[in-house]
Amino acid sequence: KKLKIGEKKKEEEQKKNNIKLLEKNKLGEKCPENYNYYNYIFKMLEQRAYVMRLLDALEVTDRDKRLKVARAILYLAQGVFDECDTDVDVLHWSRHNVFLLYDMGIFTALLELLSMEIDNSQACSSAVRKPAISLADSTELRVLLSIMYLMVETIRVQTEDDRPEWRTAREAFKNELGSPLYNGEPFALLLFTMVTKFCSMNAPHFPMKKVLLLLWKTILFTLGGFEELQELKVRGRERLNLPPLPEDSIKVVRAMRAASPPASAMELIEQQQQQKRGRRSRRPLVKQDSLDTYNERDPFKNDDARDEEEDPEDADSGIEGEVDPLDRDVIIQPPPPPPPLRPPTERINFPKGLPWAPKVREKDIEHFLETSRNKFIGFTLGNDTETLVGLPRPIHESVKTLKQVRRAHVIVKHQLPAEAHGASSYCNPVLCQIALLKLLLAAAPTSKAKTDSINILADVLPEEMPITVLQSMKLGIDVNRHKEIIVKAISALLLLLLKHFKLNHIYQFEIVSQHLVFANCIPLILKFFNQNIMSYISAKNSICVLDFPHCVVHEMPELTAESLEAGDSNQFCWRNLFSCINLLRILNKLTKWKHSRTMMLVVFKSAPILKRALKVKQAMMQLYVLKLLKIQTKYLGRQWRKSNMKTMSAIYQKVRHRLNDDWAYGNDIDARPWDFQAEECALRESIEKFNSRRYDKNQNGEFTPVDNCLQSVLGQRVELPEDFHYSYEMWLEREVFSQPIQWEGLLQKP
Repeated sequence: KKLKIGEKKKEEEQKKNNIKLLEKNKLGEKCPENYNYYNYIFKMLEQRAYVMRLLDALEVTDRDKRLKVARAILYLAQGVFDECDTDVDVLHWSRHNVFLLYDMGIFTALLELLSMEIDNSQACSSAVRKPAISLADSTELRVLLSIMYLMVETIRVQTEDDRPEWRTAREAFKNELGSPLYNGEPFALLLFTMVTKFCSMNAPHFPMKKVLLLLWKTILFTLGGFEELQELKVRGRERLNLPPLPEDSIKVVRAMRAASPPASAMELIEQQQQQKRGRRSRRPLVKQDSLDTYNERDPFKNDDARDEEEDPEDADSGIEGEVDPLDRDVIIQPPPPPPPLRPPTERINFPKGLPWAPKVREKDIEHFLETSRNKFIGFTLGNDTETLVGLPRPIHESVKTLKQVRRAHVIVKHQLPAEAHGASSYCNPVLCQIALLKLLLAAAPTSKAKTDSINILADVLPEEMPITVLQSMKLGIDVNRHKEIIVKAISALLLLLLKHFKLNHIYQFEIVSQHLVFANCIPLILKFFNQNIMSYISAKNSICVLDFPHCVVHEMPELTAESLEAGDSNQFCWRNLFSCINLLRILNKLTKWKHSRTMMLVVFKSAPILKRALKVKQAMMQLYVLKLLKIQTKYLGRQWRKSNMKTMSAIYQKVRHRLNDDWAYGNDIDARPWDFQAEECALRESIEKFNSRRYDKNQNGEFTPVDNCLQSVLGQRVELPEDFHYSYEMWLEREVFSQPIQWEGLLQKP
């Protein structure tokens, strides 16, 4: 018995030692219950040994063997789906294998191979000479980019059951992506190089969809998303001892409800006439759920389909003349019976009042005081916002209120990791932004194919074109989905960069914004929205049975032309809705407080285009459309405001207001359209000065910093000429002792 007890103790100690060794070497998770511990350790060691063999095989010179090994690594990153029974198992093993691959150094090896493929001049010249490029020309690149995308996206997303070593690996990978990995540049700039090289026609075989997706996710991982931006704002204000933000913009927008604007007087009169004629009347005030336009049980859906407020210019576009078949269904269907009344205890209480706290600028306070002084005193003091002598007591209270609102919205200029990207990309930011806009134009559904345009379908077209109708339909769906994903990636990437640059330094934001404006980003976005936006939002360019991992786990049903034409069961394409919201937010950022760019919206007749976008019953999209309409109402004339009272009421209800803002009347003295060229030139001059101070290595003497500290200046060693020692006493007598000093002059102010 004593011998058996001793053997058991030794066995338990051996297990404890194995556990310590396992945790030290990060061989994997804890051993599951009812599982042989030694077999589990052997399995984990075997996995790492297998990955190590794959890593060694990536360094062979044979291109075909390297491609075979890369596909094996891709199969591991995809979760060894052939050995799984459910979608959950595939995702579980994909996550497990991705962290294992990163721990073994696979990403660094893939980065070297990607750099070799980018610099492969033979492949680039061969692709340039080809009349038609297909999937076969980018096989190696697509395999490498697919593995890297899976690793970035899997490690970026944090889950509750992550192990401690995985969290450590996430932070290490984040720092690694943001650090200079290749030629002294971060990984994102290497991907930007691929984009510019593709758009300059030097490498037309690059798979742009995968490059853009990986670029977007990399920047989202290294810099952070919208929630991280909000946290950075809060922490920055705390460090500067500023009051907290009055609200969280993300939470406010999420709490909004989409609704149709209130009815105008003309619509009420028309409804009364319809009631007299025995027609179905329309309810002017109907609460709308998010995207309830397609709710078949709602007889009042899309109640602004006829859009009585449309301007005469709308008829020229040829879009409003089309009759939506869903509108015809609404007319045919009888109204449903009214729902039963809820008890008072189940009634939902919505917050009363406007959703946003008001804001005010320093310029608004200066203008208010200048007007008040000119009225009550008869003279002004320029930009002085402190002196209130001679002004009535109510003016004092008004200025106090304005300053309280202003202090709550001071811009925090906190240095972020975006500075590294801004400093590195300043060498040639124009090419990057023009390249992204070229891709956006090529992927827009309103653009027509031209012979000189770039080919974004290189990584979706097969070598042999389809023969049957089914193959043609499937390829058409793939092409449309391909374009939608490109638009989604570019719009999200541009918006993310603009927000990070603005939080980092306002002039970095202005640099990128002005380059986008000069590259015709504003008319490009308006052209994107000059389509049947409801059809774009409800597009069905996805085949659910072909989605991963469903397609590799379950048996594939037979695809027919009827099933492809019916599309998926989703009523809306949230990918396209996401893209539309991003483009609207970019347009808002480019035009906010810029009268010259607001005039571009007016010149390009954006009002009817934006009003058609209001038909999408989604709160966030409606908010940014109404913001764009608000900034140009003062330019559209009194007649437009009078005939569009529904839109004006919606602006008042949804959009944040600024104190002393007369957006609804058009009396702003700064709204002079002939000053827009001077405004852009002044902004350009300020940007160039900022670039010279921040990034120019050969700095001009005008911007060289001056040391004003007396102790540091006197403490510096100065090399004096040899003859100075001999003439030092004569110099003191001539320059110091013989010169009269007027000490009383120091007491006088200059």
